[in-house]
Amino acid sequence: MCGILAVLGADPSRQPELRREVLRLQRRLRHRGPDWSGLFAADGHVLAHERLGIVDPESGQQPLMTADEQLVLTVNGEIYNHQALRDRHQTRFAFQTGSDCEVILPLYEALGEDCVAQLDGVFAFVLLDRRTGHFMAARDAMGVVPLYYGVGRDGSVWFASELKAISDVCERFEVFPPGHVYSSRTGGLRRWYQPDWFSEEIPQTPADPAALRAGFESAVVKRLMSDVPWGVLLSGGLDSSLVASVAARHAARRVEDAEESDAWWPRLHSFTIGLEGSPDVAAAAKVADFLGTVHHAYTYTVQEGIDALSDVIYHLETFDVTTIRASTPMYLMARKIRALGVKMVLSGEGADEIFGGYLYFHKAPDAAEFHRETVRKLQTLHLYDCLRANKSTSAWGVETRTPFLDKAFLDLAMGMDPTHKLSGTHPSGARIEKHVLRDAFDDETHPWLPSEVLWRQKEQFSDGVGYGWIDGLRDHAEAVVSDAMFQQAAFRFPSNPPATKEAYLYRSMFEEHYPQSSAIDTVPGGPSIACSTPTAIAWDAAFAEAADPSGRAIQGVHQAAYAPS
Repeated sequence: MCGILAVLGADPSRQPELRREVLRLQRRLRHRGPDWSGLFAADGHVLAHERLGIVDPESGQQPLMTADEQLVLTVNGEIYNHQALRDRHQTRFAFQTGSDCEVILPLYEALGEDCVAQLDGVFAFVLLDRRTGHFMAARDAMGVVPLYYGVGRDGSVWFASELKAISDVCERFEVFPPGHVYSSRTGGLRRWYQPDWFSEEIPQTPADPAALRAGFESAVVKRLMSDVPWGVLLSGGLDSSLVASVAARHAARRVEDAEESDAWWPRLHSFTIGLEGSPDVAAAAKVADFLGTVHHAYTYTVQEGIDALSDVIYHLETFDVTTIRASTPMYLMARKIRALGVKMVLSGEGADEIFGGYLYFHKAPDAAEFHRETVRKLQTLHLYDCLRANKSTSAWGVETRTPFLDKAFLDLAMGMDPTHKLSGTHPSGARIEKHVLRDAFDDETHPWLPSEVLWRQKEQFSDGVGYGWIDGLRDHAEAVVSDAMFQQAAFRFPSNPPATKEAYLYRSMFEEHYPQSSAIDTVPGGPSIACSTPTAIAWDAAFAEAADPSGRAIQGVHQAAYAPS
């Protein structure tokens, strides 16, 4: 993932000063794009870019412009249907690079701000039309790519991939909502992504395992688009293992090629991390052996994780407890991945939200409420798992791609009758979550995964890296946050006050980096049980007493759902 920063509509007389200010601020995004820096400045507008070269690393520098320099574009993301769009507009548009993102320019020329709906990919971009002086910004359907926006003291409008780039120059700033477009013509936002499954109506389409499998395979294959070494994150759970399995069957080819071609790495590389003896490390090794990947298993200690917490919170820009728990090992692993020269990885985020994979979903009162909770989870995913997957690895210049959040696959899976997503039966006869997804890949003739992995119960990442990780975090917070400090939590943090000492610790670290009230407002709040929304707490009376984002908070669903300290 790259880093973008743009200020538009400033006083043109401030142009030299503005350029210097943007140059200073864009350094805060350099971790996202260590390969090159670019900047365009004119007429009170500055568009800057920090590049991570994945596609066309030799000529795809940004900002991108039309030949006459009247349209200027800075983008963070990938456009998977870029070749089809390029072919469609080739005769009337003079392409300057091989970048997948350049197709946004001819699309805008043809369709104006409605061009966004034509893009199959994940993105955040700002486009300046110098012919009219208007500009627009847009974010992808689910918010896989981060974007923030705010208003400067002079009334200028700022956009940035991370809030750290604008937090001290904007009077107010906030998260740019997924699936929206900002237009300077109207001065506001409008939604461009409004799928049928957002509505209150419960889908009725029966499950089709073959279509589900084909749709997911397509989502993975399109994300193999890369001109640099890449790999897969492999926790050994169902979701990442399915991603790795599909990738392994297509690893030797580039998505644009009809036949196999030379790959940067002839074999697929996989990566996992955990405490010594963690469930994920053991399960991932089994999957890697089955798939034949070149596997890299890393271990870390609780103390190493604790030492990294402040840096993790700086990069993640959140104080959400479950996000920090899961992000820390991912952050540590990303540094080792980049040391090997890998710049892109595939990951399994999104499956639990789509298919109700978290253990608390076993308590859903009916299929309708099950579906509504999946929608609630997906509509806020940009504040949690998308944020974690993107920023944990971008901290070290590694891009994470998430095929479960493919727009076409989402429409297919979320358009399914939710009765088919309710808990099914494990081959042993026990209840199991995500049965419909497991069943779609249960092929005895050409198995995608070992049976014991395909039917492995849910382990949330912060649990699967080793149960001692969460216990160690709690013990550390207990040691450094005194009872007297915690008693004053509501006075020290009147907005969204922390409910535990662990939350207090993270909030304190966050405000050391981001003391602004606008920064605090970008972080969601409310109780959670095993990653539920606050609404789902009402599903079971016991939830209110045991509210904790760890999957271990749900007892009695599986034999292994709780491991005592």
